[in-house]
Amino acid sequence: MSALMDGIRGNRFVVFGRAGMDMFAAPVGTKSEHADTFHADLGGSSANTCAGLVKLGSEAALVTSVSDDAVGRFCINKLQHYGVETTYVRSVGGEYRNSLAVYESCIEDFQNVIYRNGAADFQVTDADVDTVAYDRFTALVTAGTVFASEPSRGSTFRAFDNAKAAGLPIIFDIDYRPYSWPSAEVAADVLSRAGEASDMIVGNDEEFGFMAGGIEKGLDKARELAQRPGRIVIYKMGEKGAVTFADGKEIRTGIYPVTAVKPNGAGDSFISGLLASVAAGHSLHDAVLRGSASASIVVSKPGCAPAMPDTAQLDAFLADHPGPTGT
Repeated sequence: MSALMDGIRGNRFVVFGRAGMDMFAAPVGTKSEHADTFHADLGGSSANTCAGLVKLGSEAALVTSVSDDAVGRFCINKLQHYGVETTYVRSVGGEYRNSLAVYESCIEDFQNVIYRNGAADFQVTDADVDTVAYDRFTALVTAGTVFASEPSRGSTFRAFDNAKAAGLPIIFDIDYRPYSWPSAEVAADVLSRAGEASDMIVGNDEEFGFMAGGIEKGLDKARELAQRPGRIVIYKMGEKGAVTFADGKEIRTGIYPVTAVKPNGAGDSFISGLLASVAAGHSLHDAVLRGSASASIVVSKPGCAPAMPDTAQLDAFLADHPGPTGT
């Protein structure tokens, strides 16, 4: 575990996965089909994670492809606005397009319409991942969506090999999105392979259950994956908190209840809060709680990247908010 924790404490993350445009209806509570106004900002799980990391004092570079058009340039500009390094973001021509999410700030009958046809982020190649100067970073982070299609599936496994050769630990957020995959069978096989290659695995009960072949088997799957020496597995259970498996121990932590305005963005904020907090010197137990608090902050505000807290906001939330509950 020390190599993994040392890599996280190094606080320089190279992150693989998509950047997209989010459009969310305004004001809060407005259904998308009744909206006159939408706010646009950065979206995409890995881009959100990068924004969250930088806001909390980490360095983060995103490795992805974006469409060579106004939306792709919007995403690059927003990444730079949040302080994310875009050296390894490549524009691709043709019919490839950035992902677009159209959603609303309401919990009841929440709607999130995802446009992913011809996704530009799946066009990351071996050549792209080989240009990354891995020795500039201390840990690799990826979301599972990169594995849903070629060429990004193979190129990201190649990036894993490159990172291991450079001594970087691999942090894997399962992030299973069924609509991105050709079949559940392919997804279970590929995500399990990615998990086996990783040093830290983060997912929810449904994602671990999916990898195990049934939600009732998810906790045992997480426990099994954690048996490899040096690996940390974090099993999230929504309102029931999380179980962190590390060094043969099971650490149970709760959540910070809030009045949510939407459900999305929580996972991206959790992992950025967790990693940045370990890097800032917090214990693993406290870092998981800070990740949970980051997730609570994000679901209580409109948008994803703009809702990510900075360190002062996270500390203020923890000082003022009751919790954690659910352990």
